[in-house]
Amino acid sequence: MLANRFRPDNYTFTAILSAAATILGLHIRHCTQLHCAVLKSGAAHVVSVSNALIALYFKCDSPASAAAAREVFDGMPERDELTWTTVVVGYVRKGDIASARRVFDGMGGRFDVVWNAMISGYVHHGLFPEAFEVFRRMCWMKIPLDEFTYTSVLSACANAGLFSDGKAVQAHIIRAGPDFDPESALPVENVLVTMYAKCGKVDVARRIFDEIRKKDPVSWNSILSGYLNSGRIDDALAIFDGMPSRNQLAWMVMIAGFVHNGLPEEGLKLFNRMRAEGVEPCDYTCAGAITACSELGALEHGRQLHSQLLRLGYESSNSAGNALVTMYAKCGTVEDAHLVFLVMPNIDPVSWNSMIAALGQHGHGAEAIGLFDSMTREGVCPDRICFLTVLSACSHAGLVDEGFRYFESMERDYGITPGEDHYARLIDLLGRAGRIAEARDVIEKMPFEPGPPIWEAILSGCRTHGNTDLGVHAADQLFRMIPENDGTYVLLSNIYAAVGKWQDVARVRKLMKDRGVKKEPGCSWIEVASKVHVFLVNDTTHPEVREVYRFLEVVGVKMRKLGYVPDTRFVLQDVEVGQKEYVLSAHSEKLAVCYGLLKLPVGATVRVLKNLRICGDCHTAVMFMSRAVGREIIVRDGKRFHHFKDGECSCGNYW
Repeated sequence: MLANRFRPDNYTFTAILSAAATILGLHIRHCTQLHCAVLKSGAAHVVSVSNALIALYFKCDSPASAAAAREVFDGMPERDELTWTTVVVGYVRKGDIASARRVFDGMGGRFDVVWNAMISGYVHHGLFPEAFEVFRRMCWMKIPLDEFTYTSVLSACANAGLFSDGKAVQAHIIRAGPDFDPESALPVENVLVTMYAKCGKVDVARRIFDEIRKKDPVSWNSILSGYLNSGRIDDALAIFDGMPSRNQLAWMVMIAGFVHNGLPEEGLKLFNRMRAEGVEPCDYTCAGAITACSELGALEHGRQLHSQLLRLGYESSNSAGNALVTMYAKCGTVEDAHLVFLVMPNIDPVSWNSMIAALGQHGHGAEAIGLFDSMTREGVCPDRICFLTVLSACSHAGLVDEGFRYFESMERDYGITPGEDHYARLIDLLGRAGRIAEARDVIEKMPFEPGPPIWEAILSGCRTHGNTDLGVHAADQLFRMIPENDGTYVLLSNIYAAVGKWQDVARVRKLMKDRGVKKEPGCSWIEVASKVHVFLVNDTTHPEVREVYRFLEVVGVKMRKLGYVPDTRFVLQDVEVGQKEYVLSAHSEKLAVCYGLLKLPVGATVRVLKNLRICGDCHTAVMFMSRAVGREIIVRDGKRFHHFKDGECSCGNYW
């Protein structure tokens, strides 16, 4: 056009700038070139052209682009509703909510679209009380409210659990009697279903759902999610089976809901049912099925899903890739997790966090903090979750100084105020290292009162290092805060049993019984030939359990010849030594390991998962077992992974 000496007019510039804003990976150099052309033409004073130029700069990924957009905005002699909306939305998308609010506060007009954009921005960034405050101002100033206003503010109430405020908004809708057409009313009705469900009023949500005349897929998925998040699986299944048609989102919600409610096997069955009904899974549905494999430790099934992903063309999907990283890590093959991570085309913060967590859980603390440092060198800012993962990695590897360094850098370098969960990780780090006095100093200097996670970390450290007095104090705090938590009773019993205080052990058992608290039974499971086999303590239910006990006796003889002696300190009963040894021999992880040694191909790695922390005797026994049979054995307990090989464990007896 320019080569043919045609001068672009205002409409042409607006169209060109709008088209350029749709280009992915736009460089700021191209934005400034177009900006110069606008200035030369004299079109910079035209509102529509400046609006398009502002939008262009905000779409650019360069750190300097927001400042350039603001410069255009400040230089405009007049502005319209689109101008203010573009700048507010632009700052929100850049993550600069404070600048968006400053622009919003400087707006002279009563543009309802800009108010809606500000509320939506706050909701997007999780600032729900602030979103509701803007809504209140809208009502006070009598700014027109529409379905976009109501859906945004109700989303804020839903996500923040602001039940009373949500009811007030619903009352406002009824009282104001907005003249919604059915299509405009439907999004508001859908978000009301979500709001009541998220606030724990799922029956109210169901009544609203039933009153919706023309339901869309969002309506069905909203009530479906509400039932699943409330643990009402049967109600969710009834809704699911009654849907007039089930899209991929419905399948995804159900599969993820099963996994979330501790039913990963049912989630996999539903995935297989979906395939049998001819529905092709999307990448999110595959990610849900892969997550189910993570929870089950079903490595072979997970590998099959990985192959399906590649055939379906989802290899570039971040949701599927991140699920694969976690699945391989949780199934004991951190090397495969790392390979998936390395070939992911677009690594996002979740990817970094997943890989750092994987390395930490497998005891590769140095590699985990190395990856964290690589992430920051690439310009990726760690978030709160990332600091939790790197602190856990330091804790599992005994890297106390490094853990302190990362903890102190949170606020100093990244402006992230440590929360109770971060302090709990730091105290766990100190407790594992036996630095109990320092852990107590941290508690005394915390800017808030210690809650259950803090006292749980202290109690665990006291159990490991035999600090009875502080352990009893920590347990007393936990009994006051969460008396229903069985772990407190078990850890305190362990502390008393370790020093032979059997009367106190009995007293804790009685307290547990009087309060109606039941200990979670220990169970372990292993995948053999694509089938998951579960073993309980002192198991008599597995069809091949007799063969397992016979093999355990045979391998036990070899272990004793190598120097294994049962550590009866881990039996919380005052019985004879022989009886204690029998109790230890029937622990679920030993049975699952022996089943794997019996049934897996010769030389194959044995991978066992356990719901609770592995006891000290089982840890020692599996070390000797790995040497006696010449096999690698991997055990994932409730805290981390243990790789046993040639009589050694990857944790270095530090867990």
